[in-house]
Amino acid sequence: MKEELELSTRELIMKMLKTQSELSTKDITEQLGITGMAVRRHLAVLEKEELIEYTTVRQPMGRPVSVYRLTEKAEDFFPKRYHAVALDLLSELKEEAGEEMVNHLFDLRQVSLQKRYLSNMDGKDLESKVAALAQIQSNNGYMATWEKTSDDVYELTEYNCPIYQVANNYNHACTCELRLFESLLGADVKRTECLAKQGKKCVYRIRKKSSSDHHAVDSN
Repeated sequence: MKEELELSTRELIMKMLKTQSELSTKDITEQLGITGMAVRRHLAVLEKEELIEYTTVRQPMGRPVSVYRLTEKAEDFFPKRYHAVALDLLSELKEEAGEEMVNHLFDLRQVSLQKRYLSNMDGKDLESKVAALAQIQSNNGYMATWEKTSDDVYELTEYNCPIYQVANNYNHACTCELRLFESLLGADVKRTECLAKQGKKCVYRIRKKSSSDHHAVDSN
């Protein structure tokens, strides 16, 4: 209960900084009605998490005052409805130009991501490529992990999908992700579970190609 209360207090401080831009410890203390010591403890936690920063402002009289504000990282704390905007735009595009044009946009995104990340794979064996891909996906919010399940076979798991709402409405987004992985890894990739298709996670089975292999087909 105490931890929940402290968390809610820090959230309240962040909301105050969001709406008022900059506040001193005294400002926050007066508005929250708690002790200065408690406020400083919360500010220390937020600063350690890189959610706030401060500048020292000199006063005409008395000691300098620390004035706090949110960092760029803190913007992720506040609700964003990017997916709603994206869905609206895709819906308008589909109505105006047809579903093929929407799919073409996803194809272009795949090519763009491939160009962006291909250099991360240079000179690596398959295992190192899988590890690099998992790191790339985690950096992009997919909460990705990987493991080797047998000789030359790996499994990459994504526990979160930042574009879930889009993928749930436009399955071609998932198809492009599969193709992207195949291209970056130079391996056969098969999706065995998908968040956008009522799965609990996205799971990819990755296998080293042999001369007799064909491209993997997404059967989901």
